Amino acid sequence: MSAENFAHKPVSAIVTGAGSGIGKAIAERLAADGYAVLVNDLSAERAEAVAAGIRNSGGLARGFAGDVSNEADVAAIHAAAVAAHGEVGLMVNNAGIAHQALFVNLKVADFDRMFAVHVRGNFLMTSAVLPAMLAAGHGVIVNIASQLGQIGGIELVHYSGAKAAIIGMTKALAREVSSRGVRVNAVAPGPINTPLVMELSDDWRARKRSELPLGRFGEPEEVAATVAFLASDAASLFVGQTLGPNSGDVML
Repeated sequence: MSAENFAHKPVSAIVTGAGSGIGKAIAERLAADGYAVLVNDLSAERAEAVAAGIRNSGGLARGFAGDVSNEADVAAIHAAAVAAHGEVGLMVNNAGIAHQALFVNLKVADFDRMFAVHVRGNFLMTSAVLPAMLAAGHGVIVNIASQLGQIGGIELVHYSGAKAAIIGMTKALAREVSSRGVRVNAVAPGPINTPLVMELSDDWRARKRSELPLGRFGEPEEVAATVAFLASDAASLFVGQTLGPNSGDVML
């Protein structure tokens, strides 16, 4: 989708979990490309800091706090985006959390929270924006998954499972709505230099780095470039795909 719609207004975009890391880079890249961005984060302070930085650079952005796993918060996030910039034409489901534990040590609460943020959050946000996209006959949804949703990760069974669910949801929804003008795709980054990855142990990061053909973790801006491509008209043939900026960890 072009960053301008048929009325020559910037396309309204929501990026969840955009207060830092990959989400921040995505919000900044989309704003630079001409989108009007609703920057969502659990923290109002982080969300507004990113939005203010975008505005200071000449872009259009508003910060708005909310938990994507909470129905009332999702309704408020969506309403704020529509009020600020119009009906949403680009949804980037990026919000996520990290937690590291062997499967035998996982608590039900750990598992439930992981799926609540990644999977329920994706479902709720997509449910909020999709009706208007279908009514308009155009729209783009980009879901941020992970290469661990494709190959699994030691001490990250719940995280890997949630990200695999996102990939499956992406494919299924794409089959439902692509013929009605809404493109749905996913991005499955490898390990990226973000605060979330820094929450994992030094041993885990060292082991993973040694497995990568490229020999390094990615940067948030490299993932943002992939999202920007999928959002653009140049990606018009990409439907239900999962692109992998992953340092070679997964090769398809």
